[in-house]
Amino acid sequence: MLPLLHSTIAALQPHDELEAAHLSDTLAWLETTDDVYRRAKPATPPRHLVSYVVPADPQTGDVLLVDHRNARLWLPPGGHVEPGENPALAARRELAEELSVDASFTQPLFLTVTQTVGVDARHTDVGLWYLVELSRDTPLTVDEGEFADVRWWNRSELAAADPARFDPHLGRFLEKLNWRAKSKR
Repeated sequence: MLPLLHSTIAALQPHDELEAAHLSDTLAWLETTDDVYRRAKPATPPRHLVSYVVPADPQTGDVLLVDHRNARLWLPPGGHVEPGENPALAARRELAEELSVDASFTQPLFLTVTQTVGVDARHTDVGLWYLVELSRDTPLTVDEGEFADVRWWNRSELAAADPARFDPHLGRFLEKLNWRAKSKR
C-alpha cells in the first residue's frame, strides 16, 4: 500500500507554497516509516493518515460541512484511514458511514498536514482531501453521535464566518477548487 500511497501523493500538484511544503514533508515522512495508520485512539502513532471528502453542489458551488463534536469545528466529512486501507476507499467508507452517501474516488485534490485540536490528545493528521459533486437535494442520514450539525455553506457565508470555527485549511482548499474550475474553462 505504501508505494501506491507515495505515487498518489507525488502526483498531486500543489496550489500554494504551504501545500508544496506539506507534500514535501509527507513524502519525506513516507520514506522514513511504514506505519502511516492510526493504531490506537487518539494518537498512536502520533502522525497518521486521514481522508476528507468535501461535498460540493455542482449548481451553486456550496459546500457541505459537519460540526464535529470532538474537534468543535466545522469540517468536511471524513476520518482516519484504517490499517492497510486505500485512502480513496477510506473516503468512500467515511462518506457512507457519516452521511449515508455512496461515491467513488480516485485521486485526492489537496493534501494537508495539521496538528489536531479538540478534546482528545493532540496529534498530526496527514489529510488527503477528495471532492465529490453532490446536489443539495441529496437525502442524508447523519451520524448524530459524531456531528452536532450538518449544513450547506455558500461562499459568502464562509467568508463572513469566524475562520477559527473551521478547519484551518478549508479556505485554501476552496481557493484550489476555484482555481481548478477556472483552469478547466
